[in-house]
Amino acid sequence: MAESRLIQGRYRLLDVIGRGGMGEVWRARDESLGRRVAVKCLKPLAPQQDRSLARVMRERFRREARVAASLQHRGITVVHDFGEHDGVLYLVMELLEGRNLSEVLAGADRARRPMPVTDVEEVADQVAAALAYTHEQGVVHRDLKPANIMRLTDGTVKICDFGIARLGHDIGFTQRLTGTGIAMGTPHYMSPEQISGGYVDHRSDLYSLGCVLYEIATGAPPFDLQDAWAVLVGHRDTPPRPPRRHRADLPPYLERIILDLLAKDPGARLGDARDLVHRIRAGRGGPWPAGTVRRAGRYSGLPPWATGMTTGPKATGTAGRLPLGPDPTPPGAAAGLSGPWTTAPPAAHPEGSGGRPAGGTTGPGPAGTAGTHRTAPRPPAPSAAVAAVLASRHEAGLSLGRLGRWEEAAEVHRAVAAERTRALGRAHPDTLTSRYEAAFSLSRTGRPEAALGEYGDVAAARARVLGADHPDTLAALQETAFELGRLGRHAEAHQVYSAVLAARTRAMGPDHPDTLRCRHNLAFNLSRLGRLEDACRMAAEVAEARARVLGADHPDTLVTQYEVAYVLGLLGHWSKALETYRAVAGARARVLGPDHPDTFAARYEIGISLGRLGRSTEALRLYQGLIDDRSRVDGPLAPETLRARHGLGVNLGRLGRWEEALAEARDVAAIRARVLGPDHPDTLVSRREVAVALGWLGRWPDALPEYRAVAAARARSLGTGHPDTLAAHNDEAHCLEQLGRGPEAVALYRGVAALRQRYAP
Repeated sequence: MAESRLIQGRYRLLDVIGRGGMGEVWRARDESLGRRVAVKCLKPLAPQQDRSLARVMRERFRREARVAASLQHRGITVVHDFGEHDGVLYLVMELLEGRNLSEVLAGADRARRPMPVTDVEEVADQVAAALAYTHEQGVVHRDLKPANIMRLTDGTVKICDFGIARLGHDIGFTQRLTGTGIAMGTPHYMSPEQISGGYVDHRSDLYSLGCVLYEIATGAPPFDLQDAWAVLVGHRDTPPRPPRRHRADLPPYLERIILDLLAKDPGARLGDARDLVHRIRAGRGGPWPAGTVRRAGRYSGLPPWATGMTTGPKATGTAGRLPLGPDPTPPGAAAGLSGPWTTAPPAAHPEGSGGRPAGGTTGPGPAGTAGTHRTAPRPPAPSAAVAAVLASRHEAGLSLGRLGRWEEAAEVHRAVAAERTRALGRAHPDTLTSRYEAAFSLSRTGRPEAALGEYGDVAAARARVLGADHPDTLAALQETAFELGRLGRHAEAHQVYSAVLAARTRAMGPDHPDTLRCRHNLAFNLSRLGRLEDACRMAAEVAEARARVLGADHPDTLVTQYEVAYVLGLLGHWSKALETYRAVAGARARVLGPDHPDTFAARYEIGISLGRLGRSTEALRLYQGLIDDRSRVDGPLAPETLRARHGLGVNLGRLGRWEEALAEARDVAAIRARVLGPDHPDTLVSRREVAVALGWLGRWPDALPEYRAVAAARARSLGTGHPDTLAAHNDEAHCLEQLGRGPEAVALYRGVAALRQRYAP
């Protein structure tokens, strides 16, 4: 299969990203849908291998496909396809960008260290929620371990590898597999009942999760012995050493949870994973230890509060997709749809109930609502069946969003919001959560005005019901500010960001990650208001604080350092900008990988800085390498590949190689017109570059139609008074001058000046 590199005429294998006992995992491209995927291939049988072993392995592989494909949850790897090609079984899954927990623990120097407490809590929360869903479907994983839990760069923790999972209705199949003598689990994480060959159910997974949490909290598994038999005896007979003896700063509630999970008797463990979710969230909502900085939301690669940070392409490099936030459902309630909702806000709820870190808002909400919690009449609670259906549809909407199908996601969330309005009332938090997600989906489909209106309504309703300073209210407000910024209403966005920042500082302190995230967004917005010195100073302060709280190489620290470099460039300090971009690119390559989109984004900005410093030969080499890497990872027609080609063409011109620059600009402009559309801003930038090259070659008659076409297209798409439209008319006037048509040029210059004065803010 590897020789053909193409499976079933559809999945093109690119490179091996993992090997295990059952086979290899390849990074691949789905040629039909144009997306990257992971393809797991079962190892072919070696001549000396036992045929019965091969049959069992194939059966397990098929089983993994069947079990995993039946599960649809944000915390479980999505399976797209399964089949056989040239005698080799393959499984097509979503491509997970991140590291498994075993790799996270090992670190770059291979010295195993415990994870930060907040990360341990985050992993515990998300894995418990995924297990709760899995167990409710009648599936027991039976091989839960750090290597089978991935922490992704989009803020999600996912369980992988259901190769030996058991379906509750398929015990006979399991017995056939275990009868082969193949180990059903990994010794350091096996439950006592697994070891003794007893009955295994969902409580065995809870024990294995206890082992995982013990290891990520202390740096070593509960029975860290070299001899496998000693490990098994430890699980069976020896009480684990309390984890706080290894690590005194571990919260007592978390130690109690871990020890309860590690009970030898299955009946003495927690009842089920849903109970575990509630215990974790109740513990996290308690008082914070003195001097501890709590981190909100989902952490994985990129941190919980910055995943999908919506500060625009210059601040991030990618638009991340965000996971569902904490499930506010109390024990016994049906999917969060029938519990009480008019109580005071929790003291330390980490994020909005929609689960998306804030990025924008419409305004601070109605005056006089701070601290008010009104008890409104509500419809009777829906039946458990209705609650379950709505919760499932809500989850389906989130899944569509994770797949990038934002139009469909918006429709699902709006439909669920309408149903929840009828069942629960318009101001119920679950109704508002659905409306929040609908707004998020609208934003991703390029409808900022519609998203702005929805976020504004949600923010106002949350302020009335939960209070103006409640984290959910602030989340909706921040999203509104982001949409205001997208619409060019930066002064209004500044007011909202400032109000949210004041509220977050009061509630959480100046160094809380949510506060720092809001300060980052405020700094970004200041640069768009033209307050470059203020923006640079604030971004530098946020970068310093994030380095202190999270570490110098943390992805969120690097996001802010990237913004510092960008503003330095706007201020003309290109040497400092180059130095900062290089530091960011190097750190991102180490932390996220050399092929991560954010690493590529920093490399692109290095090229911009080199060009601005007159070092175009170096810039040319950089862009050529970036084009090669972008083409390999994203394809030759991807917008970011074309952006790198545009940079290459600009620097060819700076080196006086205008014929080559013209050919490159024309080719990029033609591709952008096909891929992005003839009036897309990037297409017009390339057409302007065509005109510039024509002018430098002395072909001004040919340049004039290009300049005029760009000006007309910008007027259509951006408006007659937009700065880019006016700049295009200036280009046109300059071209008229070069053609000796002075009176026409003067008239056009005067018209541009009048429009600037008319549309001045």
